[in-house]
Amino acid sequence: MITGYLALDPMALLRALPGNVAQGLIWGIMALGVYITFRILDFADLTVDGSLATGGAVAVMLIQSGMHPAVSLVFAFLAGMAAGFVTGFLHTALGIPGILASILTQISLYSVNLGIMGKANQSIGLTQRNLVASSRYVTADDSVFFFVKLVAGCLILVAVVYWLLGTELGSSIRATGCNPQMARAQGINTNFTKVIALMISNGLVGLCGGIYAQYQGSADVNAGRGAIVIGLAAVIISEVIFAKLCAGKKIAFAYTLAAVFVGAILYFVAYTLVLWLGVKSDYMKLFSAFVVAVFLAIPYLKGKYAGKKRRTK
Repeated sequence: MITGYLALDPMALLRALPGNVAQGLIWGIMALGVYITFRILDFADLTVDGSLATGGAVAVMLIQSGMHPAVSLVFAFLAGMAAGFVTGFLHTALGIPGILASILTQISLYSVNLGIMGKANQSIGLTQRNLVASSRYVTADDSVFFFVKLVAGCLILVAVVYWLLGTELGSSIRATGCNPQMARAQGINTNFTKVIALMISNGLVGLCGGIYAQYQGSADVNAGRGAIVIGLAAVIISEVIFAKLCAGKKIAFAYTLAAVFVGAILYFVAYTLVLWLGVKSDYMKLFSAFVVAVFLAIPYLKGKYAGKKRRTK
């Protein structure tokens, strides 16, 4: 996360912009996972705050043991999937309400992450070779190449998720989120689709955690605290701003998935702008909650106003 205080200097704001874009693209991967559970599955999944740190912990410890940073991301993705499976199992097999199941998994992952790392944080250093992402790449001479790779990777993820949700399994997941009773009437095993969706979602979150740990050069047991708020902010900002632009297009759903990354970038730009205006970093969690509340309220208030206007006419 961005920390510190930015003076009212326009150049300081411009210098921070490449870092905002890089962080927005990385956290957009997590937001893509949140979109699957929040919008498609209609499941309030708070596992995110734990699985993001798990992905980072797994990636950093494997890199320390000599594994190539890119390969470590595969295991970060699998670790996130395992966390999603636990939440899905608690919910479907044991009948625990979804939000409580995800909270239980999130709390458990704190101890799991400590066990993986052996202490609260582990470092790999920004000078580590072959990192998939690093904050030093942002200001390097070949920074343009780094951003091209990052954007290409995000677009590939969007394409894979778009393809997956268009398959029979993906259609079952979407049907489960839309109307579970009707989905069961059509012979869909909704418990199975819920678990799969949670695994895919948290797999993406774990992948994000692994990339972000490489970006900042360390993994921390508290790295995912408040991550769900950032994910929701990115999803909701993208929907409010790009809903009309995406509507009616031939592959509107693909545009919607890609817009999540733009929403994440806009969130980090707004975050930096608030710091630049002189707001203390202590209040930034409050700012995050305020952003989510405002963008959640906008569609409701617009619909309420439009309905009132129609009744008046």
